[in-house]
Amino acid sequence: MTALLEVRNLRVRFQTDKTHWVERLKGVSFDVPANTTVALVGESGSGKSVSSLAVMGLLPEQGCAIDPASRIRFDGQELLGQPLRARRRLCGRDIAMVFQEPMSSLNPVFTVGFQIGEVLRRHLRLSRAAARARTLALLEEVGMPDPALKIDAYPSQLSGGQQQRVMIAMAIACAPRLLIADEPTTALDVTIQKQIVALLASLQRRRGMAVLFITHDLGLVAEVAEHVVVMRDGEVRETGPVAQVFQAPHDPYTQALLHCRPPLATRPRRLPVIDDYLQGHVTAAPERVRGSAPEDVPLLSVRHLSKSFQVKRGWLRHETFHAVRDVSFTLARGKTLGIVGESGSGKTTVGLSLVRLHQASGGSAMFDGRDLLALSAAEFQPYRRRIQVVFQNPYASLNPRFTVGQILLEPMRLHAIGADDADRTARALALLRRVGLPESAFARYPHEFSGGQRQRIAIARCLSLQPEILVCDESVSALDVSVQAQVLNLLQELQDELGLSYLFISHDLAVVKYMSDQVMVMQHGQVVELADADTLYRAPQHPYTQRLLAAIPQLS
Repeated sequence: MTALLEVRNLRVRFQTDKTHWVERLKGVSFDVPANTTVALVGESGSGKSVSSLAVMGLLPEQGCAIDPASRIRFDGQELLGQPLRARRRLCGRDIAMVFQEPMSSLNPVFTVGFQIGEVLRRHLRLSRAAARARTLALLEEVGMPDPALKIDAYPSQLSGGQQQRVMIAMAIACAPRLLIADEPTTALDVTIQKQIVALLASLQRRRGMAVLFITHDLGLVAEVAEHVVVMRDGEVRETGPVAQVFQAPHDPYTQALLHCRPPLATRPRRLPVIDDYLQGHVTAAPERVRGSAPEDVPLLSVRHLSKSFQVKRGWLRHETFHAVRDVSFTLARGKTLGIVGESGSGKTTVGLSLVRLHQASGGSAMFDGRDLLALSAAEFQPYRRRIQVVFQNPYASLNPRFTVGQILLEPMRLHAIGADDADRTARALALLRRVGLPESAFARYPHEFSGGQRQRIAIARCLSLQPEILVCDESVSALDVSVQAQVLNLLQELQDELGLSYLFISHDLAVVKYMSDQVMVMQHGQVVELADADTLYRAPQHPYTQRLLAAIPQLS
């Protein structure tokens, strides 16, 4: 099959300071045949996004160098060394890219219709009227609801899935022959993710495009691609047809990626991680038994919880938005309640209302004989340390000006935990060891750590207050599968040793099943189904739950 895109011996270096350079791509080679989808797979830092930016000519001019022996050919034409004007013309029409985070790529002060039309006017020289008509047709093609209304909407007025549809419409506006999709479904709900993947596959077939699909989710690869290229540390570790690579992976790293993700059929006590495979230490793990039992001791009892917001509509008009309606559940000591649902279902609002980061509009939350929602701020203060939150983005929740030591010591000082600073420091160092970080991390800053390490710091901060309940709000959704496995193992170990109870909020249903004793499914602020995890996944009763489970990507 003829290769539309050929990458050969691609080597890219980045300057770290005045005298030092680091090689990020180390001789990467792969092909993207015409009318075919190729998946580029790997963890963060593997070099997959750098490879795509090199193809697009978007690497920085300063502090970056491509080896002269490297080759990137598109339809037989060498791209490296082309004049900037010719490169931009080619990448605007024949090669297009959909980026990972649409809100970072869309201009917030222009309507989506203007931004799509700008591409058409610039590259196809269409008039404003013709560009608007074509933009409307593109929005219809990508499945945008009410395209005649959405064409004049601003990005902030659209959901994440709708924003990504706008990015796809913009990318296909000039009928490219190659579409590069860089993590286009990261952080999207499973149902929206399935829609975007199906949309890209449909566009690829109808338009005869080649697609380079970049992801760290191997389940998506099985659904969208014919060929896969596995990367790690700037090198290609394995390549071949998807079915062949998935059924009989040769490289230990590929084997690790395939097995780090929580399986739906089983629940091992410990998930394997990358190093287990690379060091040959993989052993069969015993099963973990999950579920509720009559002897479970209730720790938190929530009844008829509700939360409403006032939403501004125009200059003088406000409407009431009911984010959570009549939610009731019980969390047992040492157990995990998984809360799932699409964005806007109210699952995060439930968690934040219980820790009083939102003021509930109604209901009760009984904990240790007291209603947490009825307490004054002063009365709630002693309970604040007993219910802690692990947020989705640890870098946003950790003070970048504080060292890790300061981050751990501050809450202990506020809640008078420890006899003195020497005692608190000893406790902090013990917590770092407990979450798998060296004691040297105590004097370093959050930006010096990877995403997984920062999440461990966030967990250590919560543990410094000796909580009884952790609200884990999408706490592993932004992590690579291998790092995710490490954090999930840590949470399991902490629960086993400390008897912690978790409210585990996530849109990743495979992770929720692995972690949960019970699962609560929410839609439009209401609970539509609540059952033991195994029962719910085996025989979901509500059509919405059935739709969510059907959208889980499968590896085969």
